[in-house]
Amino acid sequence: MSVVTSVAGPVGTITLDRAAKRNAVTYEMWTALEAACQAMARDEAVRVVVLRGDGDHFCAGADITELLAERRATQPSFMDVNMAAEHALATLPKPTVAVIQGDCIGGGAALAIDCDLRIAVDQARFGITPAKLGIVYPPASLERVTRLLGPAAKRLLFTGDLVDAAEAWRIGLVDEVWPAGDVEARVDELCATLAARSLLTQAATKQMVGAVPVAVAIFLLSKRRFADFFIISAGSGGLSVATLLAIDIWTRGGFMQHMRFLSRMPFSFEDLNNHLAWMGSDWAKLL
Repeated sequence: MSVVTSVAGPVGTITLDRAAKRNAVTYEMWTALEAACQAMARDEAVRVVVLRGDGDHFCAGADITELLAERRATQPSFMDVNMAAEHALATLPKPTVAVIQGDCIGGGAALAIDCDLRIAVDQARFGITPAKLGIVYPPASLERVTRLLGPAAKRLLFTGDLVDAAEAWRIGLVDEVWPAGDVEARVDELCATLAARSLLTQAATKQMVGAVPVAVAIFLLSKRRFADFFIISAGSGGLSVATLLAIDIWTRGGFMQHMRFLSRMPFSFEDLNNHLAWMGSDWAKLL
């Protein structure tokens, strides 16, 4: 299935093992990656998970041939298994470290961003390339890259340009850059440190950090601090569709109703008063 797992002491390793194709991820590999993440999450001996690619490259992205292939109506789509694997990696309740060499492009960049920490070889290249393919990244992937990079995400998403490791470090896409001869020693050192720390703290912090965008948005909207909500949203590059839908579900449809009201501007003072009264009475029940 071209995904290999191994465990050495407290460190579990997941390797994309398709070096001849720069580790481009097939349908079966996405499925295997999800299963590997779930297995690492269940293994109590594993305290840290490392994601790497075999050979000279981390991952050149999704296998485009398989992305466009037709499948039975009853079979999950390529995007379904892709997103399931990314979700399993992003929510794995242990620290995850991507070790990046060579190309880290498209779906490969998404996988690296799904990890908690990213260590790159100084000759690595990075790119987020939907604009070159005429596709749109799923909301969850967009939210993660925007949360990591802020406004810098737009340049990579709009242009599809490749950047080197130094630029990736400058914009926050990677945490550390090392010469090829030194990177493995640094990975071992970092994993040893992570394994020695409290897994309870790490897992709980990871879950809470993941919930911050939704929690902040809900708090601001429930307090009718609409200006702050939109300022924070714009400053972070915009809240994703997934976050907005989560807010709407939490407010039982109230958020979208509020947005529809705002879209009717200009409105009368009486209309605004009535709307704010509804906001105060209805949304207060949810606090």
